[in-house]
Amino acid sequence: MQSFEKEYKTKIMGVLNANEDSFYSHSRFDENNAIKKIEAMIIEGADIIDIGAVSSRPGSIPVTQEEELKRIKPICDIIYKQKLHEDTLFSIDSYSPEVLKYVLDSGFKIVNDITGLISDDVAKITAEYDAKLVIMHMQKKPSNMQDNPVYVDVLVEISDFFEKQIDKAKEFGIKNIILDVGIGFGKTLEHNLTLLNNLDYYKKFGCEILVGASRKSMISEIVASSIEQRLPGTLCIHLESIKKGASIIRCHDVKEHYQAIKVQEAILNQKLSL
Repeated sequence: MQSFEKEYKTKIMGVLNANEDSFYSHSRFDENNAIKKIEAMIIEGADIIDIGAVSSRPGSIPVTQEEELKRIKPICDIIYKQKLHEDTLFSIDSYSPEVLKYVLDSGFKIVNDITGLISDDVAKITAEYDAKLVIMHMQKKPSNMQDNPVYVDVLVEISDFFEKQIDKAKEFGIKNIILDVGIGFGKTLEHNLTLLNNLDYYKKFGCEILVGASRKSMISEIVASSIEQRLPGTLCIHLESIKKGASIIRCHDVKEHYQAIKVQEAILNQKLSL
């Protein structure tokens, strides 16, 4: 296929969860404390804030659209009322049509779909609101995605998936597409490392590339560590991902990522000027 490689400014996507079972407890917030966290992330350097109300950790079970909307609605209402959507971009980590409609009406601009645009309804709604779309690759479902994931060639299979789903998105009229290889979503450590080492392979699509490895278990597979101890490994993965072509980094620790990315940029820019 024809290559459409582009260069994009690096952006930080902060994570905020409106549920009680996300894998990292410090990312969980309700309407009473979410706004304070959002305001802090904006100050710390978040370009995007990604909010979700359903856990997608391995083994997690989906909830009803009604329950998901009940969890996220109070936070969305405050964001809209305080006009925080005018200060930064908000992304919704969901593939539920009713939730998408509500948050896009509340000023959200990005749909982060971990199912990779399987649903025509998601495609229709995203196009209707002229929202950006994150197409993520996941093998199987969160409840069973880590049950012996197998690929003949992980790079090629995900490339084929992206090509097909990009075509679908464009058929529905979606103009702005972001690609996420789905680190930890139906992948072994070896698959994850292969993808991270070859992110530039997906630059051929001309889309922004998102990487989210924040505090994930692959870090503990390399150096045994609890979720709370995985910030150094997270920063290493994300800084290397930027070198390989990622332009959006989805993370729990905005302040630390902002500093690390700015230092990396200073080093690389000085090197280029020599």
